[in-house]
Amino acid sequence: MVEQSAQNQQLIIEDITDVPKEVLRWSTVSLTEVSENQNRLEASVFEIEGKHAREVIKNCKWDLKTICGESGFATAYHRPRFKRIWVENSELPIYQPSQITELNPIPSGYISEITNTDIESLRVKKGQILLTCSGTIGNTTVVNNTLDNKIFSHDLIRIDCHDEVNIGYLYAFLRTKLGKTLINTNSYGSVISHIEPEHLNNIAIPNPSVIIKKQVHDLITKSFDLRDESNNLFTEAEELLIEELELPKINELSPKYLNDKLETRVFSSKLSELDTRLEGSYHLPIVEEIHEQLDKSAERTILLGDKEVSKEVILPGRFKRQYVDEGQGIVFFGGKQLYELDPSNKKYLSPTFHKDRIENELKLKENMILITCSGTIGKTTLVPKHWENWTSNQHIIRVVPSSKSIAGYLYTFLASAYGYELITRSTYGSVVDEINNDHIARVKVPLLKNKDKQKYINDISLQANSKRYKAYKLEQEAIQLVYDKVFNRI
Repeated sequence: MVEQSAQNQQLIIEDITDVPKEVLRWSTVSLTEVSENQNRLEASVFEIEGKHAREVIKNCKWDLKTICGESGFATAYHRPRFKRIWVENSELPIYQPSQITELNPIPSGYISEITNTDIESLRVKKGQILLTCSGTIGNTTVVNNTLDNKIFSHDLIRIDCHDEVNIGYLYAFLRTKLGKTLINTNSYGSVISHIEPEHLNNIAIPNPSVIIKKQVHDLITKSFDLRDESNNLFTEAEELLIEELELPKINELSPKYLNDKLETRVFSSKLSELDTRLEGSYHLPIVEEIHEQLDKSAERTILLGDKEVSKEVILPGRFKRQYVDEGQGIVFFGGKQLYELDPSNKKYLSPTFHKDRIENELKLKENMILITCSGTIGKTTLVPKHWENWTSNQHIIRVVPSSKSIAGYLYTFLASAYGYELITRSTYGSVVDEINNDHIARVKVPLLKNKDKQKYINDISLQANSKRYKAYKLEQEAIQLVYDKVFNRI
């Protein structure tokens, strides 16, 4: 009986647990390398993946060429450190290196023109490849129209290719696993936490034929063109919405305070409007001002949780995650990656261990609206087609639109500065900011008097989302071309 019970228990374990079929990773290490790494014998010190990546590159049929340097593909530089002088608003918005992978980044702040640095040299130029070099190393992008002439902080490597055809190829190579591994490991293979432009002078990569590089470059160029077109359409949709609702710019609203002469903002709130919330932030006059504007210009306002506009507003419960290797599970990402085309630092959830939760709470569907609800509140995006059946964490609320005919319009309003104010008013928490699905369900959404205009706004937003899917497919095609024709000697 005991033996039979043990067998049954083994069967149950096998049924609920994913066992990744991993290939044993191994490498040889010379005594010199051991000595240079302080006689440490842990495998992690020597980062086997880095050694294997260099071995694959070495065995390619193509000649090798360094990324940068006199005979390399490009030149690279970053700017010296400087002390920022922050101001509330100026003509000098600045962006952080972590934002380079965002599709349409929002400035992290504004700096004063008297900041002691060469501000013009901080601007990035169209066609440059940008590479993060500290903290998270190796994230990369190509400067398109959206980023052109934007000011980024000093801690970002700018790469200028000698020949235009190399831009797309070098970017696609750096997006491969081998490319990321080479950037993140030194010549011995141990992991590094910071790189300098001169390090790129020592990283040799294959230099395939011009025909192959042009194929890759053209795909990448088309991908970034589609991202620009997508951003333009989303901007057009928001501008049309604001125009139709006759809304002033968000910073031109004039919320009413009891005494405008006081440095401290003082306002009153009716007992009937407290809504069981006693925080001053919940009753800020700007929210009342937005509601008044919407009531005046819209046909009517409706709560986001109303079945007329949404089927469901989902906040997944907290859970202990069971991760598996790539290819063994479902793509999983967090709120930090919400603005990216292809979320970086993806993980993979066990489809067996989390089956019910994935199906009922975590799974994403095209044209869902995602809103961050913990930490950084109010980041909003529209799920593109390539995220279909992927998953995101419990810090993101899912709004399931009632139909495709309203999804793009709802997103346009919620992603606007006015939607952001209405979403974030419900923030609570003394250490970590939070909102929940009930708060999102009670956000007021305006429906337009002009139904044709509302439909047009919805349609161009969905069209913009479709372009992001096409941009993703083209980039993946380019990366696969590098794998097939550069690494595999086709």
